[in-house]
Amino acid sequence: MEEFYQQMKTLLQESRAEIVKTFVANNESFKQLIESVDPKDFGDIASEDTDRKMLENMSEKDSKRLQMIDSALARLEQGKYGKCLKCGKKIPEARLTAIPYAAMCIECQSEIERRKR
Repeated sequence: MEEFYQQMKTLLQESRAEIVKTFVANNESFKQLIESVDPKDFGDIASEDTDRKMLENMSEKDSKRLQMIDSALARLEQGKYGKCLKCGKKIPEARLTAIPYAAMCIECQSEIERRKR
């Protein structure tokens, strides 16, 4: 179980770094800031002062995904990762493997999506 969570943490950090890297590659003002940073620190960049500015300039989809990844990483640190935020049940590993930042079990997520329609 601990090994699975470590794999998810690595996957989440890599996904986060990829979003930041893609954003930076497409945004000149951030490109200059990032070029002075060691490549292995990419995962930490958005958590610094640039976070707010970057989220403002990022596409809504990437911004939302980055926030969900940050939330999942926080839950990992707090020992709450893998538990549904709504009902508290364990989220199946298959769901977390497919969507590492999933915050709810399929049942609760489906219920919320049904209400939005």
